[in-house]
Amino acid sequence: MSNLVVTIPANPPDRLDKALALAVPEEAALSRSRLSRLIADGAVSGPDGIVRDGKARVAEGQDYSIAIPDPEPVDTRPEAIPLSIAFEDEDLIVIDKPAGMVVHPAPGSPRGTLVNALLAHCGHTLSGIGGEKRPGIVHRIDKDTSGLLVVAKSDRAHHGLAAQFEAHSAQRRYLALAHGVIDGADARLRGTPGVTFEEGGMLKITSRLARHATDRQRQAVYFDKGRHAVTRARMLERFGTPPVAMLVECRLETGRTHQIRVHMAHAGLGLIGDPVYGGARKASVKVLGPVAEAVATFPRQALHAAHLGFDHPVTGLPLAFDSPLPADIQALLDQLREVV
Repeated sequence: MSNLVVTIPANPPDRLDKALALAVPEEAALSRSRLSRLIADGAVSGPDGIVRDGKARVAEGQDYSIAIPDPEPVDTRPEAIPLSIAFEDEDLIVIDKPAGMVVHPAPGSPRGTLVNALLAHCGHTLSGIGGEKRPGIVHRIDKDTSGLLVVAKSDRAHHGLAAQFEAHSAQRRYLALAHGVIDGADARLRGTPGVTFEEGGMLKITSRLARHATDRQRQAVYFDKGRHAVTRARMLERFGTPPVAMLVECRLETGRTHQIRVHMAHAGLGLIGDPVYGGARKASVKVLGPVAEAVATFPRQALHAAHLGFDHPVTGLPLAFDSPLPADIQALLDQLREVV
């Protein structure tokens, strides 16, 4: 356990978590989300004692003490699982994750995860900020979503990467196959709450996301509670006459759990193969012919993290990576193109 004392600077933000995020030294590698957890755990003390509310008011010149627990030893077992590595240096590693791999251990998935594979590849050099079960993990993608993600190997990298993801400056673009098409003239689509159109036919979906009221495994769209979420979607190709499916590029402004999947379903454009948010609906045999069966039985959400861009958190150099569509999505795309 270490203890860090910080002084609130001049003209601070109006709430404790934001003020501490600005006041702590960079080498402490404490992101705002990490500080929020420490506050909730009772590890932050101010002039009036322990503070558990991240929204508490602060004032210039106040001293706050942060009790930082030592990183928990990682007892997750290393496993020699092959990895597709797009980039690696002493501070970070960029992985092209296959569909079917869970990012970090959880109940029901204690083995065979990306973390297990990284521990075998990197040893115990991964950043400890993520905690025992998810060392180095800055962001994640769903088990059955394929594509790019970056993992921190040092605490300084973890802090810098987390700041970029929190500020929404990291670039994340996904490719997906979805039911329906984006049409600016579609009255239903324009009338869907939270849906707007931007220049060039870009669809923008803005809402709040929180756990579904009755199904705790799902997220749901709300406008009066939950976390702010913004997704943009641009149709690249459409399939069928009339068109009933599309290849779409989705861009994340925020990165909430299942965000693309739940937002696209909310807009009536569920991803093909998505068993949770309705993407497994029946495809039109009349329009797609024999390809309709391949669409209806696609075994996972047809979603791929195709592009990842960020500034190196230590050197400051811009980095950008692209991943081609995996074989299963590419095969379905080729079939859909034959319908056209």
